[in-house]
Amino acid sequence: MKTIVFFNNKGGVGKTSLVYHLAWMFADLGKRVLAVDLDPQANLTSMFTTEDRLAEIFEGGGHQSIYESVVPLMNREGDIQPCSIDRLGKISVLPGNLALSGFEDQLSENWPKCLAGDIGAFRVITAFYRIILLAVEQSEADLVLMDVGPNLGAINRSALIAADQVILPLAPDLFSLQGMKNLGPTLRDWRRGWKKRLEESPKAISFPLPSGDMQPSGYVVMQHSVRDNRPVHAYQKWANRIPIFYSEAVLGQPAVPGETIESDPHKLALLKHYRSLMPMAQAAHKPIFHLTAADGAIGAHIYAVKDCWDDFAGLAKRIAANAQIPLA
Repeated sequence: MKTIVFFNNKGGVGKTSLVYHLAWMFADLGKRVLAVDLDPQANLTSMFTTEDRLAEIFEGGGHQSIYESVVPLMNREGDIQPCSIDRLGKISVLPGNLALSGFEDQLSENWPKCLAGDIGAFRVITAFYRIILLAVEQSEADLVLMDVGPNLGAINRSALIAADQVILPLAPDLFSLQGMKNLGPTLRDWRRGWKKRLEESPKAISFPLPSGDMQPSGYVVMQHSVRDNRPVHAYQKWANRIPIFYSEAVLGQPAVPGETIESDPHKLALLKHYRSLMPMAQAAHKPIFHLTAADGAIGAHIYAVKDCWDDFAGLAKRIAANAQIPLA
């Protein structure tokens, strides 16, 4: 079982939509998928469920979301509790909650305490990892796809140490390039920091600890088209700088001279901006590539739906190959 996190400290690049569509595509390709929403905005959860179910998750009490699972830790009354999962065929969803942001301070407070061998601190920092393990056992998932918020805070640090691989969704613009300058060194710092804490972990710890590999596994360029008010050369200008920034900032290695986005082996996909189909898919509560004529996908939309299928199938296969996940 592999855990893959989709992470960018810049918002608005289509990260959550990417995770949502990949969960459906991997399910279509025969894999059992656990989609984990660790973004306190809970946008991934809202994409998978109805408004009534969302209200139940946020207001219904019980163990409806990841937040309720960590409440005993937040109240210093115990350890994590299993979380209910929502099932949609081969997809299981570990729901998020806006209240999860209240866990941030405690995660930040306990990170340095791990260096002193504090078992309680390790219990807090590994909460997400252990909740995911329980959900994987319950769902029998082959693959975990994790969505996190666009920041470099303590919630994301604890989420990322639970991940085997990190994929960066990017937009071809200056903001994404600048974001990589912060993100790459931070990832390396988190990885080193967790490895050091593992070395200090007491032998008396009786719960599982993540390895904290969080290896960069490539990037996906989102909204691969001319935007409404941008000329074509502006897109190409920023797109062709992505391989340089990814190599130097994220991988920490020299860029290959003359590398373009088309030839970069770290590029997983260039995804189109399916502008007119996204609202249609949201209304139908399904991914774009599942739209039919009954949903309004007629005429030229039919070809766009097929293109979307091809794009995401190709991306899923690249991700599976990198993560050594067998597909049927």
